Amino acid sequence: MSDNCLLGALFYGGAGLARCPHRNTVTSMTTCDTLSGYLFLLFLLSVTFDTMSVFLSASPSKRYITLVIVLVIGLHYLFSITYDSYGVSSLSGLSDQFLSSNTTDRVLDVDDIDVRYYSNYTERRANATFVLLCRNSDLNGVINSMQSAEDRFNRRYNYPWVLLNEEPFTEQFMHRVSLITRAPVHFGLIPRDHWFQPEWIDENKARAGRQKMMAQRIIYAGSVPYRNMCRFNSGFFFHHELLQPYRYYWRVEPDVRFFCDLEYDPFLYMQEHDKVYSFTISLPEWEPTIPTLWATVKEFMGLHPEYIQSHNAMDFLSNDGGNTYNLCHFWSNFEIADMDFWRSEAYQAFFDFLESKGGFYYERWGDAPVHSIAAALFARRDQIHFFRDIGYRHDPFQHCPSGEQFDAGHCACDPKDTFDYHQNSCLPKFEALFT
Repeated sequence: MSDNCLLGALFYGGAGLARCPHRNTVTSMTTCDTLSGYLFLLFLLSVTFDTMSVFLSASPSKRYITLVIVLVIGLHYLFSITYDSYGVSSLSGLSDQFLSSNTTDRVLDVDDIDVRYYSNYTERRANATFVLLCRNSDLNGVINSMQSAEDRFNRRYNYPWVLLNEEPFTEQFMHRVSLITRAPVHFGLIPRDHWFQPEWIDENKARAGRQKMMAQRIIYAGSVPYRNMCRFNSGFFFHHELLQPYRYYWRVEPDVRFFCDLEYDPFLYMQEHDKVYSFTISLPEWEPTIPTLWATVKEFMGLHPEYIQSHNAMDFLSNDGGNTYNLCHFWSNFEIADMDFWRSEAYQAFFDFLESKGGFYYERWGDAPVHSIAAALFARRDQIHFFRDIGYRHDPFQHCPSGEQFDAGHCACDPKDTFDYHQNSCLPKFEALFT
């Protein structure tokens, strides 16, 4: 048998198999495998006839070697089409190894790469993380929210997650949450003095305030933990040790939903366009929860005019140039923002001043109006961004994109069911800043 004929059979049949797509998991052989198999068998027959022509005249040792070669080739091909798992040592595998061994820099076509299996396939990424404040009892809600964020955005970017709790997370909680994402997940304990009501708060005065709100049937009126959360989100979360390495954050809460695919990086958008705060829903605060907040803000502005940005968004907060507060704020259960803004001298001075008044406990000052007022006063109005294309729901309100953004995002919400221009929405006030 000629060496050229044997090598031709090996190379042609193997190369034909190598060009085939991956086998279907249901069938053991694709159409491409079949065609390549016929080609290979054709070569095998030619090899066999060539072999038989010299078989009888050859010496016994050569007869034995020739027979073994033909038998090995035949079995090799038979196994390659019968067993999918045989692909590692099949002719197609040998062909791939042969080709790769003769190529110094093998370049993969990006279309052949499943980016879900890579830590981050974007050329650039921001210094950013997701932040989720939760308890062990929120496990199912946390999983729902993380799965939604991963499916619609983070499975392609793998930004890390930081989960914070005032109590240690359980092993079960950490195990189940870690299964949701390939991104790094960090679990942190909130320092006691960042969470619990300070000892200098007059508890009798605070209790009287809670009872007054309970009589008014205000949500979370009697809850001290809710007030702890508002104070922590207003002035402490960005100081947590797990968040120190990061600049930008995306706040997520249990049991929220993201409706649309996001095919770009909002963190990089914030960075490249010099944005410090962003939102999806805007609405009025409940005035009985913050009866003295605006008076406190005006007092601070009088003491520190140097912190007020000349091109601010005061007209979003007030209908009369700042004399009164119209209660508009950005709903902070969703926010993508720059933690360096919260860590700035202006905001730290602002929070410390609010903290000294005790309004987080004597009333029920929320982090939403606190963040909103600070962003509107200490940043330029163009540094605040409305993410119109991020579909989002936190019961009972939702934002749903429309038009081309709805189609491009493959959104799962009803575009008619959106809070954007509801009679209580503050979005028109924000948009009026730029008209």
